[in-house]
Formats: sequence, structure tokens, C-alpha cells
Amino acid sequence: MSQLRIAEIFGPTIQGEGALIGEPTIFVRTGGCDYRCAWCDSLHAVDTAFRHTWAAMTTDAVWAEITRLSTGKPLTISLSGGNPAIQDFTQLIALGHANGYRFACETQGSISKPWFADLDTLVLSPKPPSSGETVDWSAFDACLVAAQSAGDKAGRIVMKIVIFDDRDYDWARQVAEKYPALPLYLQPGNLEVDPTVAVDPQVLADKLLWLVEKVMADCWFAPKVLPQLHVLLWGNKRGV
Repeated sequence: MSQLRIAEIFGPTIQGEGALIGEPTIFVRTGGCDYRCAWCDSLHAVDTAFRHTWAAMTTDAVWAEITRLSTGKPLTISLSGGNPAIQDFTQLIALGHANGYRFACETQGSISKPWFADLDTLVLSPKPPSSGETVDWSAFDACLVAAQSAGDKAGRIVMKIVIFDDRDYDWARQVAEKYPALPLYLQPGNLEVDPTVAVDPQVLADKLLWLVEKVMADCWFAPKVLPQLHVLLWGNKRGV
């Protein structure tokens, strides 16, 4: 059985963003990431300073926790992080599928894995300029190739971009032109990432309105604009 480095497993709750927003989900959050985004809201699953809090778990142990939390009733399992692409989820996905569960994964597209082809939904989330990271588009393309090897399933591979400012917005438009076949989801970013600080719902609403108005003013009708629903409901509470 594969050995997995897990920061936390939690749920069921609802997916708070992207193509599966509102869908009942259990999250398997891995430890470790090859990025260090300036506004990262899950440093406990990214920074090696938190390595001592990550659990080394077998696939069987992860599966046992999933079935305990879901009471054995199939739902969507979201593989997140950190960057879940660092690890090998081949066995977990096969085990879950055999029992009627569905699998989604969100990754920045910096590392490709063969098990991408086994996912029900792959969310590629390239990080905009405000993150401080630079996207390697050849690596991103390799992720697309890995996922597409399963065949063409409409909506199975989607792209999500978080927008913090005008520069991010302009960058997102360029990326959308580069990948016109990928369904695109935009959402405003949340700059307050400290879990001890309360989130102001009005600030989030204002950012969402700003993004909606920009998209409409440009007659850019291809993307779907969504809030970060989990932040609106639970603020910066860790584990949501």
C-alpha cells in the first residue's frame, strides 16, 4: 500500500469553490508543496515547518478514515494540499471507485501524474502574478496530457483562477486565450489568510462585485464567476 503524507482529512462538508461548488465532499489534504504563494491560506499543509503535524498514512488508513467520516455512503473525495500531485493516489482512487466514490483533485499544474487519468474531475489552478510564482506552461501542458489519456469527458478537466487585482485579471484573460477549450472558473481572492482573524463578509462581497463588473464590462462571457463560498460561510477557519 502507498504511504501518503497527510495534513488532515475532514468532512463531510460542501466544496467551497470552483466547478464542484456546493457539492458534499470529504477533503484529503496532503502535506507538502512545490509552491510558496504569497497569499497561501493553507500554510499548515505547505510549509515544512509544519511537517511534524503531518501523518504518514497507508492507503488503507486513509480509506478507513474516509469511510468513517462518510458512514460508508459514497460522495466526492477532494484531493487537495499543499500540492496533492506530489504523492501517489492510484490505489486510493481505485479503492474508492470500486465502492462508488468520486474523486476530484485541485493542483496548480506544476507536476503531472498518471493517476490524473483516473480522476472524475481535475481542477487545474495556475497561480496568477500576485502569488509570486511563475507558471511553467510545459509542466501545465503535461498535466493536461496525463489527464486526457483517459479520453474526452466533457467538464472532466477544468481551470480555476483566483483574481486579486487588475494584473491577475489581465493575466487570466491571456491564459483563457491560451486554453480556450478548458471550462474556466474565476473567483476573487481573500487576502486575509490568518485563521485567527475574522473575515469581513462585506469586503468579500465587494471583491466579488468588482470581478463581476469587470467581466461584464469586457463582455467576457466564457468564464463562470463564483465566490469563495467556504470563506463566506466559515471565514478563515482552518480545515474548511
